[in-house]
Amino acid sequence: MKNKLTLILLLIFSISLFGCSSQAAPYSPESFYMGTVINQKVYGKNAKKAGDLVIDRMKEIEASMTINTPGGEINPLNDAAGLNPVPVSPSVMFLLNKSKEYGELSQGAFDVTIGPLVKEWGIFTDNPKIPSSDKINELLKLVDYKTLLIDTMNNTAMLPMKGQIVDLGGIAKGYAGNEAIRIYKENEITSGFINLGGNVVVLGTKPDGALWNIGVQNPRDVNGKIIGKLAVKDTAIVSSGDYERFFEKDGVRYHHILDPKTGSPSKSDLIGVTIVVDSTIVTDSSTDGDALSTSVFVLGLDKGRQLVESLKGVNAVFITEDKKVYVTSGLKDKFTFDDESKVYQYVQ
Repeated sequence: MKNKLTLILLLIFSISLFGCSSQAAPYSPESFYMGTVINQKVYGKNAKKAGDLVIDRMKEIEASMTINTPGGEINPLNDAAGLNPVPVSPSVMFLLNKSKEYGELSQGAFDVTIGPLVKEWGIFTDNPKIPSSDKINELLKLVDYKTLLIDTMNNTAMLPMKGQIVDLGGIAKGYAGNEAIRIYKENEITSGFINLGGNVVVLGTKPDGALWNIGVQNPRDVNGKIIGKLAVKDTAIVSSGDYERFFEKDGVRYHHILDPKTGSPSKSDLIGVTIVVDSTIVTDSSTDGDALSTSVFVLGLDKGRQLVESLKGVNAVFITEDKKVYVTSGLKDKFTFDDESKVYQYVQ
């Protein structure tokens, strides 16, 4: 009887250990869409199902919203520029409206019609180039988010000038992050993490109740080297900087974040910005964070901080070209300065 009881207790203990181990281990698929590696950590009994559904959704978003490959919804809209309206899906309609909203909020620092200049610079291609001043000035005439015509009643959109191009590259990854969280919730996931090449969204806390620790990239070091950490839950964290996509010529760095007013890579006093959005306050936290990170980078420290502090549930980390780090007041207890390179100064 004693041996039988011992065996039962050992069996219960083994099952308990196995159950804890299974619950603690996340489903961690890796995929490549929208030009970036996508990592997930999904916890719970439906983790694999949810993670795989997210991968399927990322594939759909890339196919629908890219301007770099044939097919999708954005290309017909661009092809019909100056001709006629075209029907768009609810997802694209949502992003077009959101893009115009941030065009207004940023006073044009974020412009969804930046496409002609993105194509001309070719920074996302294998053959980037520096356009002539005349070419830039010619294309600047096509860049104006206010000209984008959106008909929500008929679900159509139109670009009125031939040659105009909508480019959702500055907001689509943010939208994808929100879609991932939606899928997690629909599958009863309460603890999850997704990183879309620097666009990070976390659902809840870690399974043990601990906060997620997200590193803030050092803009002048290799990927993974940080200048600080953010301790968060239910948050979208989106970073933009001149280190993400760029080429160099004659010692000058030409990065991918174009200023819609000059038609050239932004020359604000920032080299990196990280937008931190509370998902319990801002419904479209990752989408908004994506648009804001581009906006703030172009606006620079002073105007960018003013914009961020005017928005409820939004905070930011700013890294300036003179190697100083600033954070908005809402991050004082969430951000830990941890500069591995020892060259940055934290200004409190």
